[in-house]
Amino acid sequence: MSRCTTPRGSMGPIRRAALVTAILAAALAVPWGRATAARLKDIAYIEGVRSNQLSGYGVVVGLNGTGDSQQALFTAQSILNMLRRRGLTLEVNARQLQLKNVATVMVTASLPPFARSGNRLDVLVSSLGDAKSLQGGTLLQTPLFAGDEEVYAVAQGPVSLGGGFAAGGAGASAQKSHPTAAFISGGGIVEREVPVEVARQGVLTVSLQDPDFTTASRAVNAINTQLQRDAATARDAGTIEVAVTDMSSEGVVRLASVIETVEVAPDQRARVLLNERTGTVIMGETVRVMPVAIAHGSLTVRVKTDFGVSQPTPFAPGGQTVVVPDTALSVEEGAPRSLAVLESGVSLGELVAALNALGVTPQDLIAILQAIRAAGALQADIEVM
Repeated sequence: MSRCTTPRGSMGPIRRAALVTAILAAALAVPWGRATAARLKDIAYIEGVRSNQLSGYGVVVGLNGTGDSQQALFTAQSILNMLRRRGLTLEVNARQLQLKNVATVMVTASLPPFARSGNRLDVLVSSLGDAKSLQGGTLLQTPLFAGDEEVYAVAQGPVSLGGGFAAGGAGASAQKSHPTAAFISGGGIVEREVPVEVARQGVLTVSLQDPDFTTASRAVNAINTQLQRDAATARDAGTIEVAVTDMSSEGVVRLASVIETVEVAPDQRARVLLNERTGTVIMGETVRVMPVAIAHGSLTVRVKTDFGVSQPTPFAPGGQTVVVPDTALSVEEGAPRSLAVLESGVSLGELVAALNALGVTPQDLIAILQAIRAAGALQADIEVM
């Protein structure tokens, strides 16, 4: 009895095709004819309210022999410099030190807007040298710098691998997760605040995440309707300016809260996203096709191997029983299953229904959509992921 197997971690063509069909069917169940409104805070952000990236160079100590090797000279030099600042000077060369319990790391964090002095930050610790694992280590106090080379936070504390580990011996090793990258929850402390100016010169600026003229126009109308005054104007496809009448802190916060809750139906250009590695096809609701006929054929290659047993005659000198393979190869090129004709302005549902009627797989669907686009009949942009 033959058995169809699928490599672990992958998905067979039958299951993948069924999954894609189910996703498309669920998408078709949505009432595409009605645009779905979203809160403005979900598709835009207020200018000036942003986070800042921080980074620093640090040292993790307390490792169980899994630190940097002697080849990482900057590790030994860092330890010598640290000891010198503590008043201990060693008359040795950095190449003479063997610090197996120490690892140099880069520490990164994100400083959120409106963070105040004393607030805690989550930090990420990543090995810089050739350490095997950071498990059980402790990060020494590390200053975190911003792009202006000023210190805005410091980080320190025991690192956590999130259950990961790495162990090995002669001829065998085991590893779980990524042992050279660790996390310290609340390991950073804000030392310097970043001033945030939300409304400059009496104008509150809203930036769309995906600039679009139609979306910007709808947002302006929705904001003016909510505020019951002509306060919002569109500067371009991605920027909306709202006039502030009350420049007090409470007035600006109240206005920003009202703007964030305004619901806008975002408009998007027609796009088809293709992922040839996984066979995933994502099509937007605005995809349309011109009149086109689609024929889908198939090429089937079958390879079948039967094993027989060849035995020697009785009492034959030097005779051996051997297994003889019998391989049969057949190639069949089938005619197109059917011819699907799509009329002008066909919608997403009709397009998918016609392609499913042909029995196409996700890979075939990708090839068909690319051919329709090359023929100039697909009114959408194709983006390959």
